[in-house]
Amino acid sequence: MLNLMLGFAAGVMIAASFWSLLQPAIERAEATLSTPAWLVTTIGFLGGALFMWVSDKTVTAMRRKADSTTGSPNERFNRIIMLILSITLHNIPEGLAVGVAFGTLGGGSYTTESFMGAVSIAIGIGLQNFPEGAAVSLPLRREGVSRRKSFMLGQASGMVEPIAGVIGAALVVRIETFLPYALAFAAGAMILVAIHELIPECQRNMSTQPYFATMGILSGFAVMMLLDVMLG
Repeated sequence: MLNLMLGFAAGVMIAASFWSLLQPAIERAEATLSTPAWLVTTIGFLGGALFMWVSDKTVTAMRRKADSTTGSPNERFNRIIMLILSITLHNIPEGLAVGVAFGTLGGGSYTTESFMGAVSIAIGIGLQNFPEGAAVSLPLRREGVSRRKSFMLGQASGMVEPIAGVIGAALVVRIETFLPYALAFAAGAMILVAIHELIPECQRNMSTQPYFATMGILSGFAVMMLLDVMLG
């Protein structure tokens, strides 16, 4: 069951990387930027992966320094940090997208259709946050973190969204230009964490139920894909 939960989180992150991040990044780059969409998404994607790689190295070095001082090594600490950081990074451009959608309603461009479109974006992203919160809380619980702390950290990872929404609404023109890069950046960060940390971890000790981790990945991907495609 632990492998199943961790696999579910990996599946959610992989699906969200494309349906919630890369696909909107391509569409927004084509609509708002003169730079080719393939170049924008590639730069952002590789930048996100590089950022997480550097973060992993930094956290590992800090952990080793702390271990040498306290004498109590914690081998899974950097995995927890990377997981929370990747989901938090993913929520920032989603919050910006909601803010931009509502920010564009000002300046005399308000219509009932545009308002309902912005509302649907906010509702869709809000519903997507349920499995994304589980993608943080379930692996943390698997690593031995208490139920209460796992829940609170899952909630905290999503608190950046309303903050980013306010920023997106206030700086709608500038943020709209930056948003495709931010979406692709978050996708690169999430893919690196899912492939490097979550998938290998959920496939350990699979001798008794070898397909539990695989079913978890497929289930997580299917749930996230269903929500993203159904809600647009």
